[in-house]
Amino acid sequence: MKDYDFKDRVVLITGGTGALGRDVSLAFLKSNSLAAITYHSDKEISQLESILGDLMKNVMLFQVDTGDEQQIKKTVSDVIKKYGRIDILANVVGGYLGGKKVMEMTEKEWDLMINLNLKTAFLVSKHVVEQMVKQGSGKIIHVAARLGLKGIGGNSAYCASKSGLIRLVESLSDEVKDKNINVNCIIPSIMDTDTNRKDMSSADFSKWVKPSEIARVILFLASDDSRTIHGAAIPVYGLV
Repeated sequence: MKDYDFKDRVVLITGGTGALGRDVSLAFLKSNSLAAITYHSDKEISQLESILGDLMKNVMLFQVDTGDEQQIKKTVSDVIKKYGRIDILANVVGGYLGGKKVMEMTEKEWDLMINLNLKTAFLVSKHVVEQMVKQGSGKIIHVAARLGLKGIGGNSAYCASKSGLIRLVESLSDEVKDKNINVNCIIPSIMDTDTNRKDMSSADFSKWVKPSEIARVILFLASDDSRTIHGAAIPVYGLV
């Protein structure tokens, strides 16, 4: 397995304290990057600190509502003031709400999925890519989902939000690919997390993709090895 070296590169990891975000944060920091990590709640910090240990010295933490444009704009500005640049955006913010047919779903539930999975991606991309254009380089990686490729019953809002994210990636990539900026996304299937194991206790966990494995794919897309890849949605399914 290739070891990546992101020495002196600055990565902004949104949602870096979640189940996937912690592994992504650890992978980048073990690869010598400087990391700015957003989080939602203070209770998420202790688990991140226990995983990162001494690597926390290379972390800036920001408590941010990623659906609020002014908070995103300020966070991006603060990172640039500190480090002078943002080389990589790993947007790991997202969530799942399913199990309801369209006729059963409330407007609030619909908006939650669109805002959490799509609006946040738009806002952080908008303000980070502005800096990347100025500096003449950058890598942007979003986390979509397999359900963004085909709608299925009971998951309309989630499917729509992740499908929209894939289209956003394609569109943004087309806008900035000639500026030495790569925009791509990954599309995991079921991730091997504690929550998913609890919710699907009878499943074969060995077939699920691990967050640490997804993090390796994100590192590849953030590396120079991916310089010819633009607007891609890369499957990361494990054996499911």
